[in-house]
Amino acid sequence: MLKKNAVVMVCLVMLMSIVAACSGGGNKNTEETTPPAATDKPSDQGSEATEPPKEDIKEKKVTISIYYPLPDQVENRKAEDDKIARFIQEYPNVEIVKSDWHYNPTEIGVKMASNEAPTVFNTWATEAKFLVERGWAADITELWDNYEYKDQINPILQSQFNIDGKVYGISQKGYVTTTVVNKKMLDDKGVAVPGYDWTWDDMYKTAKEVADPGKGIAGIAPMGRGTEAGWNWTNFLFEAGGEIQTVVDGKVTAAFNSAAGIKALEFYNKLRWEANAIPQDWALGWGDAVGAFAQGRTAMVIAGAEGVLEQALNQGGMKPEDVLTFPMPKADASGKHTGVLGGDYLVINPNATKEEQEIAFRYVTFDYFTDKGLESLENDIKKRQEEGKFFIPPQLNYFGSDSEYGQKAKAIFDKYDNVYKYAAESDSLLDGKAEAQYNTQDYYGEVTNVLQEVFSKEGADLQKLLDNSAKLVQEKFYDAIKVE
Repeated sequence: MLKKNAVVMVCLVMLMSIVAACSGGGNKNTEETTPPAATDKPSDQGSEATEPPKEDIKEKKVTISIYYPLPDQVENRKAEDDKIARFIQEYPNVEIVKSDWHYNPTEIGVKMASNEAPTVFNTWATEAKFLVERGWAADITELWDNYEYKDQINPILQSQFNIDGKVYGISQKGYVTTTVVNKKMLDDKGVAVPGYDWTWDDMYKTAKEVADPGKGIAGIAPMGRGTEAGWNWTNFLFEAGGEIQTVVDGKVTAAFNSAAGIKALEFYNKLRWEANAIPQDWALGWGDAVGAFAQGRTAMVIAGAEGVLEQALNQGGMKPEDVLTFPMPKADASGKHTGVLGGDYLVINPNATKEEQEIAFRYVTFDYFTDKGLESLENDIKKRQEEGKFFIPPQLNYFGSDSEYGQKAKAIFDKYDNVYKYAAESDSLLDGKAEAQYNTQDYYGEVTNVLQEVFSKEGADLQKLLDNSAKLVQEKFYDAIKVE
């Protein structure tokens, strides 16, 4: 028993000696003498020391393909090239490929299936649900939540791509559909320029008086081909108090064949057959109609103002004082200047790797809310000024116009005479209305068929056309939708 106790005592002494050796020497680094075993779990206090270092994305070779402006958007391409150069300077590990594909709802499925869609592609406000439901837009919620300026993004625009608590796109800029007017054409013809608080009657009168069909001059060029034709007409549906669709008890129902729809269609019918004010070759898509305006072949065109002004001033050689941006006309004196609220968005390809998606997000937001962004903006304006070109700001930007950043941008705009200035009175009358939630492009396309019937056949049965169109949209698209 004594021998056993002696052995125990010796063991205790040896154990205490080991503990003392491990804990002694306050100037010694404990980690040097007692490195943790590979299987040790770090304590709360020591977690930072034992966690593996976070990978730096700048150390990885990443290639992304990006949406690149169209060939005729010369100034926009120069601005994008400048951004690419500055981005690569900060991220030398990244290769950027310029994609010549621009979003088309009839092509996106093929592009995704063949893995040919760019890492970042452009799209419109109407496409959010369409892309998300088909899995063609990456869920970027985590990237968004870690973005320091997320709360300063224009909420009206960004909300279009926030679906069921997740984020699927990044707003660039937006607009409320307007009517752009060639004031010089009106002046040359002796036609009075209407006030900004105008009505359908004012638009009709102006279009009829300035039109000269014998010379190929239209008073107004409503789009008559592609989904853009239905998009154009929907402004008048809204102004008449109508809706595209209703959603009740989980069911989506076509609503555009209403009395308001008939009123809007009658107005188109009058412009075509009574006033003879639209182009004789009326089957114009967006590019055709905007091109006709820039070339002085129509006095009015309906669109988001920025694209029209870009072509009219920088390709068509018009002067800013001769190109006026009007709100959409109200149906009558008691109405509102309602225009379709739209926007341009950038979406990240869900087939891209995690690293490609993160670099794509960083590229999209690279200039947002930064002094470098303001510097780039001013440099773009200066370059355009040197080349005799104009800078056209978006009507709605990714930042709020009243924000601190918005005021800084405005201060830059005010410094230069080559920046197009929207009339404050016109802007104050804008009344934006969001597009339909479901199958918007399908609806636009079907309504285009109706408009083509109206433009090609005098005396068409308007109610029958709209009823048949609503029935087709209902059965082909809306009946399959179950809203939860």
